[in-house]
Amino acid sequence: MGRGKIEIKRIENTSSRQVTYSKRRNGIMKKVKEITVLCDAHVSLVIFASSGKMHEYCSPSTTLIKMLERYHKASGKKLWDAKHENLSNEIDRIKKENENMQIELRHLKGEDITSLQYKELMAIEDALEIGLSNIRNKQMEFFKMMKRNEQILEEENQELMNVLHQQEMAAMDANVRECHGGYHQRVRDYQTQMPFAFRVQPIQPNLQERL
Repeated sequence: MGRGKIEIKRIENTSSRQVTYSKRRNGIMKKVKEITVLCDAHVSLVIFASSGKMHEYCSPSTTLIKMLERYHKASGKKLWDAKHENLSNEIDRIKKENENMQIELRHLKGEDITSLQYKELMAIEDALEIGLSNIRNKQMEFFKMMKRNEQILEEENQELMNVLHQQEMAAMDANVRECHGGYHQRVRDYQTQMPFAFRVQPIQPNLQERL
């Protein structure tokens, strides 16, 4: 008994729609790979899910750019406008500039210099000397900055030591005053508590001598 036909319309249930998308996408990818191998065909496939996620496949013997160029030539449809062409040229220029910088970097490291001419070697030597001089200048600036920071820290430490010394002296002075005040208070308390007979009495004249 054959399988019943499925009505081709949008699946409303989100979960079912996602499951169906995953299954059919994998099936399409499988068929594309098979036709590439079996028929020696150049195939490029790009799929965008409803979420915006992209899935793509391109035959190993080609690239997406080459496929688009072949499509442009075969169909006569203009896929690239002036803006995209300028961007493509800018990308090529940046790639070329990056390659040149990589070559210069290898030369500065002393690599691949056997094919260089005398003037090119002199230019590399001058660049290295300038770079070394700049490094020494930066090193000297860093050393001076470290010395300034060290001096500032020493001055701040000295100020803190002075403040601490003043606080210690003030505390000692307060302790001395407190000790003296306590001693005089104890003397006054002791005199107050002495018996009356032992207190020093003022000298009185002898009454008999007056007579």
